[in-house]
Amino acid sequence: MVQVKDKVIDILAQQAMLDPGDIAPDASLESLGVDSLGLVEIVFAIEEEFDIQIPFNANEPDAKEFDISSVGSIVSAIEALVAGG
Repeated sequence: MVQVKDKVIDILAQQAMLDPGDIAPDASLESLGVDSLGLVEIVFAIEEEFDIQIPFNANEPDAKEFDISSVGSIVSAIEALVAGG
């Protein structure tokens, strides 16, 4: 089974047009070249891939319900949602 981390990184890589191996856990979306529209597309892709609802509001991207400060924080948040937390 593909791990959540690998799939999330694949989705980020597709959006940023990068190789998944070039995406470090401490990288920010901004450093990957992902803009606000790209972020919305990433959220939709992750929701569809894992059949989850992400508590994300595009009008408040820095809201604390869903930490998008780094790739690692996004992976952790998705793992928690997938696990039902």
